[in-house]
Amino acid sequence: MPSAVSSIRNLGPAMEQAFAGVGIASAEALRDLGTDAAYARLLQAGHRPHFIAYYVLEMGLQGRPWNDCKGEEKIRLRARFDQLKREHTPQTSALDMALDELGVVPVSRKESAS
Repeated sequence: MPSAVSSIRNLGPAMEQAFAGVGIASAEALRDLGTDAAYARLLQAGHRPHFIAYYVLEMGLQGRPWNDCKGEEKIRLRARFDQLKREHTPQTSALDMALDELGVVPVSRKESAS
């Protein structure tokens, strides 16, 4: 019998639901795909990219605590995440992509009107 995605360290019901929505219904299927392929499915389905969710998944698949990612390893994971984001998220304008690279978060019209 397959194990629940939430049986993987660091992953809870929200991640389990997100992965189920992209056809990854078990911990075994998630492990078989690996971090990058599984996270790419989330991005392709329109999930918003989030670096912490990405490295939490990587740490979980290694059986490590989520906050164990530090230093050079975290820098390497960030580079992998950025590449996945470029390859698997819908293209936006050049300005939006540049602002995203700088870490600028767009302000909604409602917020800017106040």
